[in-house]
Amino acid sequence: MIDLSGKTALVTGASRGIGQACARALDAAGARVLLNSRNEQDIAAVAAGLTNDPQLFAADLGVAGAGTELAERVAAAGGVDIVVNNAGIAMRRTPEDLTEADVDRVFNINVRGLLMLTVGLGESLKARDGASIINVSSVAGVIGPLGRVAYSGTKGAVDAMTRALAADWGPHGVRVNSIAPGLIETDIWRENLETIDGLRENMQAGIALRRWGAGSDIADVVLWLASDLSSYVTGETIVVDGGMSRVRSGAAPEVK
Repeated sequence: MIDLSGKTALVTGASRGIGQACARALDAAGARVLLNSRNEQDIAAVAAGLTNDPQLFAADLGVAGAGTELAERVAAAGGVDIVVNNAGIAMRRTPEDLTEADVDRVFNINVRGLLMLTVGLGESLKARDGASIINVSSVAGVIGPLGRVAYSGTKGAVDAMTRALAADWGPHGVRVNSIAPGLIETDIWRENLETIDGLRENMQAGIALRRWGAGSDIADVVLWLASDLSSYVTGETIVVDGGMSRVRSGAAPEVK
């Protein structure tokens, strides 16, 4: 059992899905969790189920300056030992349909907001013993999915920034890693799964473990990266996708 008692963790995008699962897991492990999302009511609902004095930090990280401002608020409240950079948006656009406004929107929150929040927390993190930054990227930054060129670019950037920041802050004892989730069954997929016949089965046929992931599958890896069990791990991107990106797997053997 991982024990994070005495630690404080910030989770962005904590109102639902992976972020909510991470907040609950960190709280259950004993950490005090600071919850961020654009909507304070949404994170208040999550906080109601937590036990270790959770705090709310509403902010829209897609707005210029919001990452830096949030970092200042968190530092003024005492700082953190663990940062889970989960806030982000998905975007499906073919190259032909992509506009500059689309690119700005997805990069502003997925890249700029994440980076400026993290940089803003730098001095606070360096002052802690064994601080851990965990960036949630995506399998889309590892493979080349159709119709997601801008989104994939943001997630590739997150993984690259993870490695670079691990180099910068490693001498200060700060570990920086990223997790690249595959198909995780969250609210973002709900409508499509309910309305498109065969979508679940067709997509999981390409997953070696033959199932979609859950938020808890990501939260379990977050706990490990937040704890001393991973004290010699930094600069890594851990793909958590049931084998989708690394293992060639179909519904039936390709040869007899």
